[in-house]
Amino acid sequence: MQRVTPDRPWPLFDVAAIRGIERTASGNLPPHTLMQRAGLSVARLAMAIAPHARTIWIACGPGNNGGDGLAAATHLKRWGREPLVTWLGTERKTPRDAMAALELAREAEVDFIERPPAEWDLAIDALLGIGGNRPPDGSVLGAADWLNRSRAPVLAVDIPTGLSADSGCGMHVRATHTLTMLGLKPGLFTAEGRDATGEVWLDDLGVEQPASGMSALLAGPPPVAKRPHASHKGSYGDIAVVGGAPGMTGAALLAASGALHAGAGRVYVAMLDGAAPGVDWRQPELMFRAWDSLDFASMTVAAGCGGGDAIRAALPKLLSTAKALVLDADAINAIAADPQLQALLQARGRRSRATVLTPHPLEAARLLDATTQDVQMQRLAAVRELVKRYAAVVVLKGSGTVIGAPGEVARINPTGNPRLATAGTGDVLAGMVAARLAHGASAFDAACHAVYLHGKAADEWPKDRALTASMLAR
Repeated sequence: MQRVTPDRPWPLFDVAAIRGIERTASGNLPPHTLMQRAGLSVARLAMAIAPHARTIWIACGPGNNGGDGLAAATHLKRWGREPLVTWLGTERKTPRDAMAALELAREAEVDFIERPPAEWDLAIDALLGIGGNRPPDGSVLGAADWLNRSRAPVLAVDIPTGLSADSGCGMHVRATHTLTMLGLKPGLFTAEGRDATGEVWLDDLGVEQPASGMSALLAGPPPVAKRPHASHKGSYGDIAVVGGAPGMTGAALLAASGALHAGAGRVYVAMLDGAAPGVDWRQPELMFRAWDSLDFASMTVAAGCGGGDAIRAALPKLLSTAKALVLDADAINAIAADPQLQALLQARGRRSRATVLTPHPLEAARLLDATTQDVQMQRLAAVRELVKRYAAVVVLKGSGTVIGAPGEVARINPTGNPRLATAGTGDVLAGMVAARLAHGASAFDAACHAVYLHGKAADEWPKDRALTASMLAR
């Protein structure tokens, strides 16, 4: 059993892949082995979470997830604990493995109760698991509601009830700990998953994971970059930030600051507000130029940050000539509304020019002619479709940011927290991606590394202090 931490990459498997792993393992092991191993693992983690627990309530659903809970109850009873089980199944419909676990629990004289106890020291959610393909209802919904009233820790078996293992949507039970079996699932780490799961643990149950068949990877930290002594500002690239329409010049400055503090060699700011000042006295390193005076063919460009409608005039040149291009915010909105700009973006992809799109869910929905809900319900699928359509790297922002690229296994980013939910943090990210591109990283690596470090900065920020975008950039 391992605690899942963001210090290395972890393979993620969708439900279909997990079912395949389970079938293969079950065919090579004695009957009921996987369920007994799962139950033992749940019982061990339960004791680690609440070693002095007197009352442990286990809510067991009608399927094999409930069987895992029953197996855990048997182990806890044998260890001298007093688990109380609410089992919501019927013997006639119970799967074979779960039925065997039920019989063992009865032999061990586990106490079965119809309703939850008045209070408990630990609750175990073994209601639905990855087999729950619709929202909980009936007695399962009632038990899930009781779990959410718990003031004690809640340990979810495999996945919190109501959460989609593939998409991370449909949260109902909010666990403090989740022990997932055989392999990690993408839904644990994106959309509502991170709110639902708490601390995530993995037990492969002694089953070797396949080298292929991953649906995504949980991203790990980037390598530490060392600057040679014999280097100069030209070694780290020139960046142009094109944005800052009237009333939104701060967005361009934040992107430029993100690039500057991420180590870019030189950062130019091309404001689309002609009345904007020509210097930032707080950051005098930034150089201000007219957008149409810059040689984009030799530069990495971050476009759209506060660009408003004015960014449309610059996009044809940027899409056609920029050496490397990060498209954010208003640049994405302009492309979504203009078939000619979409054609230029697609042509750029066919030429394999480094391009990174950094949409939030609404911007991604505009590109896909879909709704925000459509995107959030299938974040991985939305990224794959955008990658296919534009042959570009796509960074779908949000809880568990998803990064995709042509020919690459998608990454889900494990860093970051709600402190990033404030104006301007996306602009800072665009600048950070641009800096990595200017350093010579591939578009995919630049995106993955910048997203990881962007979230890590928020994770390391003092909990008692508000985080603003300008502070984040620094």
